[in-house]
Amino acid sequence: MSTRNLTLMTDLYELTMMQGYFETNSNETVIFDAFYRKNPCGNGYAIAAGLDQVIEYIENLHFSAEDIDYLRGLGIFHEPFLAYLKDFHFEGDIYAIPEGSVMFPHEPMVKVIAPIMQAQLVETALLTILNHQSLIATKSARVVQAARGDGIMEFGLRRAQGADAGIYGARAAMIAGCVGTSNVLAGQMFDVPVKGTHAHSWIMSFPDEYTAFKKYSELYPDACLLLVDTYDTLRSGVTNAIRVFQEMRAAGQDLKGYGIRLDSGDLAYMSKKARKMLDEAGFEDAIISASSDLDEYLIDSLKTQGAAITSWGVGTNMITSKDCPAFGGVYKLAAVLDETTGEFIPKIKLSENTDKITNPGNKKILRIYDKETGKIRADLICLADEEYDPAEDLVIFDPIETWKKTKIKGGTYVLRDLLVPVFRGGKCVYTSPKVMEIRDYCTREKNTLWPESLRLTNPHDVYVDLSDKLFAIKSELLEQMGHASLAK
Repeated sequence: MSTRNLTLMTDLYELTMMQGYFETNSNETVIFDAFYRKNPCGNGYAIAAGLDQVIEYIENLHFSAEDIDYLRGLGIFHEPFLAYLKDFHFEGDIYAIPEGSVMFPHEPMVKVIAPIMQAQLVETALLTILNHQSLIATKSARVVQAARGDGIMEFGLRRAQGADAGIYGARAAMIAGCVGTSNVLAGQMFDVPVKGTHAHSWIMSFPDEYTAFKKYSELYPDACLLLVDTYDTLRSGVTNAIRVFQEMRAAGQDLKGYGIRLDSGDLAYMSKKARKMLDEAGFEDAIISASSDLDEYLIDSLKTQGAAITSWGVGTNMITSKDCPAFGGVYKLAAVLDETTGEFIPKIKLSENTDKITNPGNKKILRIYDKETGKIRADLICLADEEYDPAEDLVIFDPIETWKKTKIKGGTYVLRDLLVPVFRGGKCVYTSPKVMEIRDYCTREKNTLWPESLRLTNPHDVYVDLSDKLFAIKSELLEQMGHASLAK
């Protein structure tokens, strides 16, 4: 990512609006919020991912001579504006929810404070990066949840929608809890474990299955995971695998990281039969891995059926988030700086769809944890300058069904500000953790959710409420807009 200039990875209207701001001398400082409206995949939460690539994009944001020549050739941009672009760089502030964090609808996962030309330009790339990785991280978290502690290997590169989707999808899957990826380039780029076995073609290239297994065991004695369904899974594949394992043991080899992989058939039945055969032969610690178009629902079903599988290779359905192919993140103007007073004037977007009405103003997110359990009680979106004392009682309410209120007693909860500074004055002030560190953090984050919010189907929604002050501002703006509409 850092080796490529992605400045023109934007929608044309971002640039035409920039030119409009430039020619009307309208470059006031604004606040944009990036957020999403609905959890993907029917999930009870989403996982934030992609921030490190947003940082790389912002740091490398510039218009090359070739970029400007191309824009000039479109015939719609004027020379003074093109001259301005030659020295363009980002000078604003960015706040974000850290990668690996649990997040919920309508919360600003990224807040951009910058002159409007700069804030406008970064919209498309920022959403492209965050939408994709947060989607795959959320889908992967569901798969990891379904496996109930078993290892999930990300095997989706060949089915991903392009090279970047395969690379950064693997990164997102690792953040969400996968134990390794088949993607070697992702392994190199992000310093994550790479894992794999062999294909049916390996078996078919030898005179017989036993010879193929034997040669593989000689090459990879410490990672001898044999694919057993090329011909006849139980009568041939598992039988020949056991023969090879017996020969390895007889030769004095310390068997570790060994076992079989199932890639077809009734995985519940086959795995239980294979487990019995392996155990009777004295290989109780042999791994039984499975692949074959797995997703969270099939894994959950197989676990419920008692399948003897402890390692899962998941490809297409996870790397593409096949049942929910889009995250739906949006980027909306929330406030404009009044240069006279130095205060931000809240802005709101109306819609016939209540869910699409935005939350105005300069905001932050306070996560409310139960002090005893460490679980999330609710999230509170409030104004950036609001302060709360956890020693005092806190009353929160549903911003749509306002009669629904909850009183949290003082001393029973703790607060955490979710948005952290990433850029100040155009300079990055945030150090991204390594992917495996983000993975560990993400695991801790998921553990702050109540079991009811982790259900694969019909999960309990975590409450996301507005503070009294923010709700009052939003209500006042809605009232003003209503009066303005009646006056026409």
